[in-house]
Amino acid sequence: MTALGVALYASIVSAVVVTFEPYIWSNVEIGGGGGFVPNIIFNPSSPGLAYARTDVGGVYRLDPYEDSWTQLLDFVNDTNANYMGAGAYALATDPVQPENLYIAVGLYTNSWDPKNGTILKSHDRGESFSFIPLPFKVGGNMPGRGLGERLAVDPNNNNILYFGTRSGNGLWKSIDAGDHWSQVSNFPSVGTYAPDPTDTSGYNSDITGIAWVTFDLNTDATDGSSRIFVGVANMGSDNVFMSTDSGSTWTAIPGQNNTFIPHHGALSPAENALYIPYANGVGPWDGTLGYVMKYFIANGSWVDITPAQGILDNYYGYSGISVDLQRPGTVMVAPSNEYYPDANIFRSTDGGASWTQIYSYGYPPPNYVGTKTPYYKFDVSAAPWIDTFLTGNSEQVGWGIQGLAIDPHDSNHWLYGTGLTIYGGHDLLNWDASPRKNITLASLATGVEETAVQGLTAPISGPKIVSVVGDVGGFVHTDLSAPPLPFTNPIWPGTASDVDHAGANPSNIVRLSGIASSSTVSVATSTNGGSTWSPYAGAPSPSENIYGGKIAMNGSPFSTVHGLQSNAIIASDKLNKTIFYAASGSQFFVSTDGGSTFEQKAVLGDSTTPVRIAVSPFKTGELFVSSDKGIWHSSDPGSSLSSMPGPTAAWSISVGKASSLTSPVSLFAAAQMNGVNSMYRTDDLGETWARLSTTQDGLGAVDFMVLAADPNVYSQVFAGIGGRGIFYGHS
Repeated sequence: MTALGVALYASIVSAVVVTFEPYIWSNVEIGGGGGFVPNIIFNPSSPGLAYARTDVGGVYRLDPYEDSWTQLLDFVNDTNANYMGAGAYALATDPVQPENLYIAVGLYTNSWDPKNGTILKSHDRGESFSFIPLPFKVGGNMPGRGLGERLAVDPNNNNILYFGTRSGNGLWKSIDAGDHWSQVSNFPSVGTYAPDPTDTSGYNSDITGIAWVTFDLNTDATDGSSRIFVGVANMGSDNVFMSTDSGSTWTAIPGQNNTFIPHHGALSPAENALYIPYANGVGPWDGTLGYVMKYFIANGSWVDITPAQGILDNYYGYSGISVDLQRPGTVMVAPSNEYYPDANIFRSTDGGASWTQIYSYGYPPPNYVGTKTPYYKFDVSAAPWIDTFLTGNSEQVGWGIQGLAIDPHDSNHWLYGTGLTIYGGHDLLNWDASPRKNITLASLATGVEETAVQGLTAPISGPKIVSVVGDVGGFVHTDLSAPPLPFTNPIWPGTASDVDHAGANPSNIVRLSGIASSSTVSVATSTNGGSTWSPYAGAPSPSENIYGGKIAMNGSPFSTVHGLQSNAIIASDKLNKTIFYAASGSQFFVSTDGGSTFEQKAVLGDSTTPVRIAVSPFKTGELFVSSDKGIWHSSDPGSSLSSMPGPTAAWSISVGKASSLTSPVSLFAAAQMNGVNSMYRTDDLGETWARLSTTQDGLGAVDFMVLAADPNVYSQVFAGIGGRGIFYGHS
């Protein structure tokens, strides 16, 4: 671009009118979670008060009367605490003043996340927060995120808090209710364990650090609890430390078995004992060996209380643990990484001397085939997609269980987090009946929307929105306020990467797997708006190992494409099935033979990274392209492109219904304009733009959004968010 061209473009950008338009946002209900829940924390002094922290989707507060959850961190976005999202690394609910809540937020400690962590402090149970910046990063989505809790309030002086950090930053302390923090310089260990010290990305090579902090409620001093326990992610060296003088000095507890890593420290005040589960990894997806120890505080003795694992001995560690504060000696423990035949939760009513299991597994005659006998009734009526998703699997109880909690005010009520949802029930004491009575194991995660959305498509007829998401595949929504069933035939193992519909025949929909499968092709199609699906016979075979990326639909079998690079973004014309569009670098390509050959037709200025091609469902050849340098528009099937005034960078874009007969289309864009990253809409091809309100509504960083405009309702748009599911908004 010439100097004159740069100056002219700058003057156009500065002349664009940007107004502000309030939007109303709501979640499209998937329900039941959809991602990993590292921990659930009950307040010990306020009945019914509990919180669930997720690794990428923020923090939720329990509504005990509805078994539902309310999201608390929807305001966290790229302009405040942490632009990468609301990864909750640690949480503390105040046992003295239950209105007080503390959350350490931040997602990563490596270069993926450039910002330091933040302590969020609330005096109203999470309705509002103040921000206390930290001088280091925290890791809400790092290995070991299910350890804890690392953040703890002293029950004998709630002005005192401790916070265990990672990356070698050690143990920190506040004496003014979290407003200021200083490092505990005399604490003996910052931790040595990293899952993979050779990982050059910094993700698995980061030191896991301090695992948990537990105050001894039975001790008191003028400056808080005199006895404090701290667990550290060391393996093979001292890893459980204690202070008996309110943190003035620290020593390793004598006699400890430090072979593996202590995941939690659960105090049983009535027993004057500390329960600790151990594993040879930090979780959530590792750990093959472990044990459970009980430390008797009065005489300083240790007892190994590891549950007998029977025929499936010793191939997992232990992580989740909880004591029943109403029934001394009652304790539950969960495996950290057991998959087959299922995670088997253990329960003891005699302080760990003996255990019973949530199911039994044996090889009875005459066939001696492995048989699972559950002692629970499985109820996922609140999230029916779970039952379909688990078709053919044995893992009803779950996997990756690191957070488990018995309600301190109700021995029948318990909750635990998995890699899929929050399970639990309200009849836990049935477990202790003799003979055994079945407990109800239910999905109790209504309101928790934790899916990471990879792609959306909104057909002009049929379903309102079709999504592909991380971990659990995706969904077809005909009702935005009801949990749908997931995709079937095939149900791919985990993430799907993209979805599209045929504009000329919107009932034809295609989806693409993001993970290789040895049993089925990576492409599935529907001819009835997503009601039923079939593996696409025209797709490459599973042996060809082709998966992931983007997909556009015209209904032809797969064949080699000529004239296009493999990293190109693609889109289909929504009214002419022979036309496809693509972009790579600064080049824009068009195919008029159903995608067999592509020819370069236009240039995207000095762009280097095109992101999305959004095609109008109302007019052949009307399209928009977003890139690192803005948005381009064409109305002549890509033969020429013009730069739209306003955006200087753009990510996801989508074409929606026009505001009037005189307006060609509405365009929604997750973009940067005048230095502000937000969601915008233009009804006049960029002459004016409206910045849509998003910052208080969970939409987070705009460069991670996936947009799909509603082709039938003016101003309505769907936004897929990493870790917060799908939103829909309108003016």
